[in-house]
Amino acid sequence: MRNPDQFDAFYKDARSRLLLQTYALTGDLGASRSAVRDSFVVAWHHWRKITRQPDPETWARPHAWAHAQRRHTARIWHREKGLDPEVKATLDALGKLPVTQRKALLLNHLTNLPMGEMAREIGLPLDEAERTLQTAAAQFAVHRDVLTTGIQPLFEPLREHVEDTRWPRATIIRRAGAARRRTHTAVGAALAVAVLIVSGSLITDTAGVHPTLSRDGAGLTDATFDHPAASPDAPRAEVPQEALLTADEVGSFAHSRHWKVTSTDDNTAGDGIVLPCQQERYADPKGTAALFRRFEAPGRGKAPGSTAGQEAEVSATVDRAKAAYDSALGWYAGCTDERAQLLSTRRVGRVGDEAMLFVLRDWDAPVTTTVVGVARTGVLTTTTLTSVPGDATPDFGASARMLATAVGGLCHLPGGGACAEVGPKLEVVAPLPVGQVQAMLGEVDLPPVNGIDKPWVGTEPRKAVSNAASTGCDQTDFNSAGISNNVTRTFLVPGTKLADAFGLTETVGSLPERRAKAFVEQVRTRLAACHDKNLGTDVTRIAQATTKRQDLTVWRVTTELSDKSKVDFFMGIARDGTSVAQVGFVPDGRATMPPATFVNLVRRALERLPELPAPKS
Repeated sequence: MRNPDQFDAFYKDARSRLLLQTYALTGDLGASRSAVRDSFVVAWHHWRKITRQPDPETWARPHAWAHAQRRHTARIWHREKGLDPEVKATLDALGKLPVTQRKALLLNHLTNLPMGEMAREIGLPLDEAERTLQTAAAQFAVHRDVLTTGIQPLFEPLREHVEDTRWPRATIIRRAGAARRRTHTAVGAALAVAVLIVSGSLITDTAGVHPTLSRDGAGLTDATFDHPAASPDAPRAEVPQEALLTADEVGSFAHSRHWKVTSTDDNTAGDGIVLPCQQERYADPKGTAALFRRFEAPGRGKAPGSTAGQEAEVSATVDRAKAAYDSALGWYAGCTDERAQLLSTRRVGRVGDEAMLFVLRDWDAPVTTTVVGVARTGVLTTTTLTSVPGDATPDFGASARMLATAVGGLCHLPGGGACAEVGPKLEVVAPLPVGQVQAMLGEVDLPPVNGIDKPWVGTEPRKAVSNAASTGCDQTDFNSAGISNNVTRTFLVPGTKLADAFGLTETVGSLPERRAKAFVEQVRTRLAACHDKNLGTDVTRIAQATTKRQDLTVWRVTTELSDKSKVDFFMGIARDGTSVAQVGFVPDGRATMPPATFVNLVRRALERLPELPAPKS
């Protein structure tokens, strides 16, 4: 027997809390309000079952969050105009966290769940959930420029922002839930009748295909479905299972005969995050079909195994497929997974209408190297991925051929475009522009620090009134007259006991090309004279390259504080035309990086510099 009074009390008590939690997760008030309302409709449908649980709210929240995330398809974090600056700043900071970290932070600060239940709700083991929460709190605190102890009060303006929301009466919610229950009952009965009517054709299919209970086919069909946001006029499409890569094909490219398919599905279950760096369930939230296949290969002895995957999506139009392709590129070019580093980017020619290849390394133990290919052929977008333990250089040609084979399986489908020619053509290119300031380094560019197993976290970019990237030798000023677009940003590793001086800073600015050349030359001149002017300071140039358009120089500056202690400082200056960047790194004892690694980081800063706007006249 359903108790309406009990449900009504739950509805009135929990709806504002769920709205706050869902709004903080998505930053979309309209989608959150609809999702919370619908979750209560579904709750009344299942109320008899829900009341057997200790806390109905733990049932309703995941449903509200899932509904809101499906509805929230905006590329920007939130759309509301006239937001209170504090609310906007908090939403912006939350939006910079990966979804799992965001959920952990919100469950910790906006619910009374114990840690064990919180871990279960976000689908992580307890120890991993604790690390995720610590990282989320540290990153959020940096983004909001507060201590972690000051996080809780930041949610109060959000609470005030949603507390005046008008809700349907509980009786309306219960009527909608009852109607939903009647509809489900009617549909179930109709399906049962339909099965009885066509059961003969299921058993004696004239095409010769008979029903099977084999593991490979159990519960799987060709993926044909409409996403919740799909247009009702969009043509129905499908991705046949046979269009995806096989285990033998993956093995031929990944140099192993022991690959096997572990799952094939349309990725509608769970949170939809099935690949590293993936930020949403689908690259095209309004797509018409999708299919995902996962592969595994065992490691040698006790070594961890390798994984691979292919995802294919169908969009309603070529323009939507292009947008889906761009979204997928953004996931990997700006990967937000903790301790993931983008090593290289390649354009892949002769494969589909457009294709790219990314190499990323996850520095969490065990270290894993991942090659991701993204391609588009007509209205179809596909992603291929191989993740192998270790830090060995991957076979780029094999990964490109795997992507080409994936496109070859899709390009002949309805709406497909160009297929793949023999021999994909690879071209190393600069990293794709990502981040708040696309001309600057981001967390995805940063290498690990020796002995530190926590992620880098960047501060908010700000005008370069001061410059922590400079050394005592050069004291370079990016805030002088004639320098525009001057921005600085520092990266730290929260949650460690490193010295206060530890960190990495980049400062950029633009000025007319002749002045930019002189600016760089002045830094070089000051570093060359530093040893003579500052006794106890050694300056070692560890890299230099100059072309007509570009300059790059890197130094190691060592200052003796006493007979037993010294301070190291790595610094690099780079120029691309009118744009200049200075990168400085202060290690802490053994918490450092090899000189060659820092040189490569300055090169990455140089690769990003062309995105800096031209100097203001």
